[in-house]
Amino acid sequence: MSYRINPKSKRGWIELITGCMFAGKTEEFIRRLKRYQYAKQTVIVFKPEIDTRYSIEDVVSHSGIKIPAYSIKNSKEILEILNKNKNVDVIGVDEIQFLDLNIVDILNQVANKGIIVITNGLDKDFRNNPFQNVDRLLYEAEYVDKLSSICHSCGGNANRTQRIVNGVPAKKDEPLVAISGNDKYEARCRHCYIVPE
Repeated sequence: MSYRINPKSKRGWIELITGCMFAGKTEEFIRRLKRYQYAKQTVIVFKPEIDTRYSIEDVVSHSGIKIPAYSIKNSKEILEILNKNKNVDVIGVDEIQFLDLNIVDILNQVANKGIIVITNGLDKDFRNNPFQNVDRLLYEAEYVDKLSSICHSCGGNANRTQRIVNGVPAKKDEPLVAISGNDKYEARCRHCYIVPE
């Protein structure tokens, strides 16, 4: 985390961790949440129900670190769970691009109540277009960290996600979201990224 929070700041803000695939977003997300847990803060973590890649009840990074989470179908469930759990200090929301469009308004409501919100998500889809929710959080969040990866093709700095289907870059008419299946993703730099046709 490269920023320093002003000690006079009122509690309640949004932190966004974004970037391409394999940039370490989930590891940074979990690291921040665990810091608050170590400080005996009450932390609740949420993940989209459709993301079952590594676990149903945990947020898990590609490297295997994890943190328990509520698996939710829609953003309203966050408010329902928070209403049942009083005195929450921090919430984490994983893979925000996979949630409905109400999530940004809900996260603003939560932050306005004095709760720290930490979230992560892909900034761009495999077509290199802005991903929903992350695009809005770029200007709503108080703190934004954009992480990059290493290009799978040349080893340079990568900030794009290439979807590979049957060994070749995905066509642009492929479904926008493909969490599991035969699809594979690679981090690519601007020079090695192939625009889907």
